[in-house]
Amino acid sequence: MTEERVALVTGAARGIGAATVRELRSRGLRVVAVDSCLGDDREQTHVGYPLATLADLEAVAAGDDGVRAVVCDVRDEAGLRTAVGTFERLDVVVAAAAVIAGGKPLWETSGEDVGNLWQVDALGMWQTAAVSVPLMLAGTDPSGCRFVGVASVAGSRGLFHLGAYTMVKHAVVGLVRGLAADLTGTGVVAVAVAPGATRTAMLDATAALYGLDDTAQLAANGLGRVLEPAEVAATIGHVCSAAGAALHGSVVAVDGGFGG
Repeated sequence: MTEERVALVTGAARGIGAATVRELRSRGLRVVAVDSCLGDDREQTHVGYPLATLADLEAVAAGDDGVRAVVCDVRDEAGLRTAVGTFERLDVVVAAAAVIAGGKPLWETSGEDVGNLWQVDALGMWQTAAVSVPLMLAGTDPSGCRFVGVASVAGSRGLFHLGAYTMVKHAVVGLVRGLAADLTGTGVVAVAVAPGATRTAMLDATAALYGLDDTAQLAANGLGRVLEPAEVAATIGHVCSAAGAALHGSVVAVDGGFGG
């Protein structure tokens, strides 16, 4: 069995997920980088903007034998079970896979949009936890294990014309808090990390929903700028460190003082 800690990151092909792969590698972890790569088939995405492609995912793993790229949709239980068994151990899971939809009042939001958000952002994270947490509990040292759910500022407040997205991100926060309660006394730590506006393809899609041509207009925070994925990933890296155990059950905001 490898002595190196092993992490699984979903939504790993770009944005916060890709930055998290790099962050965890810098901390010496081997990483299973998971993404659906549905951007190669626009007819299957149903979200109205380009998702990550296989080329994106392969670029994250290129030239690094400590990163294993796995094409898997978080809605695919069998695929997730295969992914979490890539290496002989599992110590860290970062559930970052998500989509966004909206741009109109909640009562005008389509059932298809609500369904996609719920299936990927909420149920996808639940399924990731359901498949991975038992493996961490069965490991030789559960006290070093982490489950990190990537939430959003939308998990604690309402965002204009993003009512359904707000709903599912509140569910993500509840999922992580409930998981943390269930993990009491096991040594495995569960934490939600809640980013604000971060320079990603999803933020580009959000700007488009609002009819904006510049994502900088979404930087409603005390820093006056959009955050970089590496800044969010650095916080995730801390959560996954030994010092991160004290954050068990917490929702850690990485938003530059959103609304400030």
